[in-house]
This record gives sequence, C-alpha cells and structure tokens, in this order.
Amino acid sequence: MNYDRYYTDDLVNGEGIRLTLFVTGCQHACPGCYNRSTWDRKAGQPFSETVRDRVLDLCARHDGLSLSGGDPLHPHNRPAILDLCQRFKARYPDKDIWLWTGYEHAEVRDLPLLAWVDVLIDGRYRQDLPTTLPWRGSANQRLIRLRHECAAR
Repeated sequence: MNYDRYYTDDLVNGEGIRLTLFVTGCQHACPGCYNRSTWDRKAGQPFSETVRDRVLDLCARHDGLSLSGGDPLHPHNRPAILDLCQRFKARYPDKDIWLWTGYEHAEVRDLPLLAWVDVLIDGRYRQDLPTTLPWRGSANQRLIRLRHECAAR
C-alpha cells in the first residue's frame, strides 16, 4: 500500500483531535473529487513498517485515527489497512477509527477489517448532491457507527 500524506492534529476528519492518513488507490473516480492525486495506487510513498509505527506512535496524543484517501478499502489496500487497524486497537483500545470509502456499506460489510472500524462514511462522492452534514462530502454519504459490530472481535 502507498500513502499520500498524513495530518496530525486534524480537527475536520472525525470527532476530536485526530491523526488522518490519506492512502492512494481509488477505483471510483468520482467527478469533482478534490483528491484526484490519490486515485493511482502507485502514487505517493510506500506505507512501510517505519511509517506505520510512526503513525501509531503519533496516535498516542490524538483522540483517534481517521483513514481516507484514495480509498482505504481499495482491494490493494485492505491487507495493510487491516494490519494498521488491528495494531491501533491493540495499542489504543479506547480510541476510535473512522474510515471513508466510496463503497456502500452493503458492498463491504463482510470485510474482516470492518470489525476494527468504529465509524464508516460510505458512498461515492456526488458533486451534484452538496451537503452541510459534518464529515461528508455529499448528501448521499452516510455516517454509520459500527461500534456495536466491534464487540464481536
């Protein structure tokens, strides 16, 4: 998996003060996407163990981890995202993970990695459906709290 960047002390991608990781790779190619530079999964830099460990260390002073992109659920990204989520929850069991994806929940609900995600923002970005709802780019996107599903892990 590659990543484009990460933000520390992020106040706009979820509740509280967050570390937000933007991965590369997205098959949705939504018209009007503000993150076109993250569509190519080969763009950015490798998400090495060193980078992963740095991200996890930085999360100590944050309320949670936010995963965006690109699309963290791009098939190529899923193994590394699963590993990151498991390591995050092992280290910070009381902190949450938010994940943005262009897939709808019904399409990905059976992915093992969603057992580690607390909040899912699903659906492709639709520039023709503007919204003022927090944490969503368009009105079709849903904020789904999966915490109840996490109890099974």
